[in-house]
Amino acid sequence: MKALGMFSVVALLCAVTVFAEEPAATKTASVKSGPQVGEDVGPFTVTKVAGAPEDGVKSGTELCYRCKLGARPVVMVFARKVDANLVKLSSELDTIVGQNTEKKMGSFVNLLGESSDGLTKDAEKLATDAKLKNVAVVVPNAYKTGPESYSINDSAEVTVLIYRNSKVKVNYALAAGSLNDEAIKKILADTKEILN
Repeated sequence: MKALGMFSVVALLCAVTVFAEEPAATKTASVKSGPQVGEDVGPFTVTKVAGAPEDGVKSGTELCYRCKLGARPVVMVFARKVDANLVKLSSELDTIVGQNTEKKMGSFVNLLGESSDGLTKDAEKLATDAKLKNVAVVVPNAYKTGPESYSINDSAEVTVLIYRNSKVKVNYALAAGSLNDEAIKKILADTKEILN
C-alpha cells in the first residue's frame, strides 16, 4: 500500500513538472517583435552606412529611409548580429530587389547594438560580404533598441517586416540562432505577398 502511495506521489510530481515546463517552452518558441500584420510602419531616422550605391543616398546621410521608400513593396530587417546567415539573407534580398525594379521594390537592413561605431563597421562589412547593390544597410538613431514605436523585442535577434503601402503583410521575429536556411527560404517566399 505504501508503495502504491509513493508511486502516486511520484506520478503527480512528474505531471506537475511537465506542465510547469510547458509554458516556458511555448514562450521561447513565440517571440513577438515589431509592428504586427495589418499595422503601419512609422517613420524613423537612420544613418545610411553602405549598400544600394545607386539609391541617391550617400553614405553618412541621415534620413528617414522608410519615408524614402514610401508606399513601395519593402522588406525591412532589424538585426542584432552580423553573421553568415544575415549575409545570406541580405544577399538573397538584394537579388530579389534587383529582379523587381519595375515594381520599385526596396529593402534595407537596420543594425542594432551597443556602439554606433561598432555598428558602422558591421554595416560596411555586411554590405561588402553580401555584395549589396540594391539593399541599403543603415544604423537607426535609436540603435540600441530600434525605433520606440516599433517595439523591437530584445529577444529577437532578427525581425523582418515585409510591407507595402506602409502596412505589414508578414512579420518574422527570430530568436537567437533561428535565422537559418529554412527561415531564409520562408522569408524570401513571403516576398510574393507584396509583389502581386
